[in-house]
Formats: sequence, C-alpha cells, structure tokens
Amino acid sequence: MPRSCLVLFSGGLDSILACKVLQEQGIVVRGLKFISPFFSYDLIDDQRQRSYKEKIFQKYGIPVEVVDITPEYLKMVVAPKHGYGRYANPCVDCKILMVKKAVSLLDEFGASFVATGEVLGQRPMSQRRDTLRIIERDSGADGILLRPLSAKLLKETKPEIAGVVDRSRLLAITGRSRKEQIRLSRHFGITDYPAPAGGCVLADPILSKRFRKIFSLWPDFDAADCILAQTGRHFLMPGGSWLVVGRNKAENEAMETLLKDGDILLKARTCPGPLCILRRYKKGGDLVYSARICARYAKVSQLPVEIEARYKDGTICKKVQVQDIPDDRQIQGLMF
Repeated sequence: MPRSCLVLFSGGLDSILACKVLQEQGIVVRGLKFISPFFSYDLIDDQRQRSYKEKIFQKYGIPVEVVDITPEYLKMVVAPKHGYGRYANPCVDCKILMVKKAVSLLDEFGASFVATGEVLGQRPMSQRRDTLRIIERDSGADGILLRPLSAKLLKETKPEIAGVVDRSRLLAITGRSRKEQIRLSRHFGITDYPAPAGGCVLADPILSKRFRKIFSLWPDFDAADCILAQTGRHFLMPGGSWLVVGRNKAENEAMETLLKDGDILLKARTCPGPLCILRRYKKGGDLVYSARICARYAKVSQLPVEIEARYKDGTICKKVQVQDIPDDRQIQGLMF
C-alpha cells in the first residue's frame, strides 16, 4: 500500500491540519480542492487556479489539485438522498460525492487512501458518528477513509492496520471547540489561516430560498443559472420568465458577463439605470413588464423612459416606451 493519500482540501484550518498531521509521518499528501457554482467557483478561471495552488503550496507546503464537480453536483443538489440541512445545503450527500470522486482519482495520483479534516461532533448534520459511517459506506471508501483529527475515536482504517499510517500519532479531537486545532496549528507553525466559516451559498438563509425555487421551477437549470442567482434582485414574471436586476455598478458589470444564448438584456437609454437580464423568456407580456421594472429602478426624472432590449449578440429585440412603473406592492409580489 503506497504511503500516499488524497485529502479533501477546503482551505480551512481542519483540512490544512489533516494534511500536516499526515505529512509529519512522511506520507505524500495531495489536496483536492473541489469546486462547483455554489463554492469556490472563481477557481474555474485558469489564472486564478494557478495562483491559488501556488499560494497554498508556499504557505503550507501542500500541493493541491482543483477538481470541478459541477455536473455531478447539479444532479445531486435537486434531491439529495440524505436531505438538506437547515437551508438548501445537502451536507451529507455533498461529502459523499466528494469522497467518491476522490476514491475514483486514487489510481491516477498513485495514492492508496483518502483523508478529510472532519472532526467528530463538530457539525450537527454531517459529522455525527453515524453520519461519518454513512459517508464512508455510500462513497465506496470503506476502510480507506481516514479522519486524522478524530482517528483515535473512530474505527481503525486499512492504512493504519497496514502500518502505512501510525495510529498513535493521530488525534482524538471531538466537538465544536477549536482549542485543539489552534494548539496544533502552533505546533506546525501555522499562524495565517482562515477563520471558521461556511463558504457554501446553499447554506445562506436568503440565497437558499432562491435556489430551492429555481430547482423547483426549472429542473433543467445549469451552472450559469446558479451563478446568476447569486447576483441582483430576482423576479418571477407573470408569464414564467426570470428577470434579474442589477443593484449597483459592480453587479451590472458582472451580469453582462453572465449573458447566455436566449437571454434578453434590458437597459434604459434615456437615463442612468440598472442592467437587467430576462432569462427563460416565453413571449407574451413579460418583456414589456420587465421593461417597466427596469425603469422602476432607473434614475428617472420623468416619464416616458425608453428601455432597449437586445440579445447577447447585440441585436435589438425591442424598444419599449415605458409610460408607468409598477408600485411597491406589485414589485414585492414578484420578487423571490
């Protein structure tokens, strides 16, 4: 059994420490940084990815591979087998997916087992003793999934039995306190590490409601939809179209890069105003109503105001002369 492993690497302190504990034993460690539209998706950019990998190696001496799991994740998140957490976070199924993917990569990287920074009892949904066992079983990692920070409190794994990993040098951390992790970070000379916090937008109380709505309304949603959902004000139009209105200059600039084929871009031509994207347009009155909403958030000195609607390629779809704008009650009834 090779003295090499793949570690699920979030970039948080626990995953850093899991790597360092194993490296201290002379085990060759490679971190797997998984990304999806719900977490760390900025690393889909090659330049940012290279910069991230260099930064992690320079700071912690941990080589990292970035792995995009978007296709598998989008299928899973609609109806996770083990359900959601408090919001739209499928924590158990998420971890199962990641571990399963890591197992599938073992041969490619010449590794013999998978490790994580999980701590027994730290998270109420995904790090209970019974849940840790479910993750190991359903991911196909039976016997080869090691949690170095809590290993002494868990069943012995194959790499420990084989002597690849020295169990006596592993840890018995449990619960939500961070005292042991902070002590351990000092031992490894780690002073610069992220504060504990969830980086998944599916656990956001506001965004999670929007995502659940999107999963329900449009089962064929894609990564571009998930990214757009995290920007601007959102409206479900009477005809079933999806309108997104930018809230400031930064969002307007970001939204213009998120246009995809079939989208309609709306913008006021006679006054400053937001950039709006109409997605999943199915004809009817949604375009005119969207123009009225666009005007509602523009800096209109007087009506009428002209709203230009164009496609991604710049072709003008329609010019709407807005004579009146929706009131607050109408606006609130459409927002999601």
